[in-house]
Amino acid sequence: MKYLIIGAGGTGGCMGAYMTEAGKDVTMIARGAHLAAMQEHGLRMETTKKGIYTVSPVKAADMEHYKEQPDVIFVCVKGYSLSETIPFIRRVAKPETVVIPILNIYGTGGRLQKELPELLVTDGCIYIAAEIKSPGCLWQNGDIFRVVFGVRDPSEYRDVLAEVKKDLDDSGITGILSADIRRDALMKFSYVSPAAACGQYYDVPAGPMQKPGKIRDTFAALIKEIDILAKAMGIFFPVDMVQTNLEILDSLTPEASTSMQRDVKKGGSSEMDGLIFEVVRMGQQYGAELPVYQKIADELKKQGF
Repeated sequence: MKYLIIGAGGTGGCMGAYMTEAGKDVTMIARGAHLAAMQEHGLRMETTKKGIYTVSPVKAADMEHYKEQPDVIFVCVKGYSLSETIPFIRRVAKPETVVIPILNIYGTGGRLQKELPELLVTDGCIYIAAEIKSPGCLWQNGDIFRVVFGVRDPSEYRDVLAEVKKDLDDSGITGILSADIRRDALMKFSYVSPAAACGQYYDVPAGPMQKPGKIRDTFAALIKEIDILAKAMGIFFPVDMVQTNLEILDSLTPEASTSMQRDVKKGGSSEMDGLIFEVVRMGQQYGAELPVYQKIADELKKQGF
């Protein structure tokens, strides 16, 4: 199948590199110096799992110069850039194209489906710690690499989704075709949102959260509040999310941080609204009391966010 990955940062770039290595037909959409470096030298991967190596050549283009029609589109941009992808997807997609958003923000697939009613848009999420280290170079921090995706309505299932799972597995990426993507995406959100909120509130990377004490306790309290919110939404997690997410956190190197924190430090746009403030709004919507989230949101607003 022909794959298109919109966004070649830590998420999309690692997916593109692994799938290219496995011989899949995949093109990554990027721009600027990062795109130029990939086109000239390939994609340099610095990983804790597979060492340092370069995937070359890779197929990479900007939106303007991409002329193919993909079977599957992975959307791997930040939440604040999502709207920019919609006209591009409309231009390059064929009626059978499946769109799989892989974003940090919960509920992205449903919102994107409303903008692209002519296509099948699933929901999805990813477990990985990775970022652009420099143009043409990605740093994958930790061994976890898992993509979870699926349709919100079972009647929309297509056999192509099983082919996507197989291609991910063939590429060394654990592909999970979810029978309950609403639950499974919220399970992922129960890690990334507390990690971003706690890391930003205390201005720390993973290391201080990995040590017993106030910061780790705050991270755990935020996870518990996502569980409270989930129950209010009629969603019940099958595992202890505090234990599960602490294990994910502890698998990272101490210097790891969330993409939201890195964006904030750069002074540009960030996903803070979707990762923190939206949780408070959802709590109000579903009648769930989330005092730790409220405290952190209030403090961040005082700081001008």
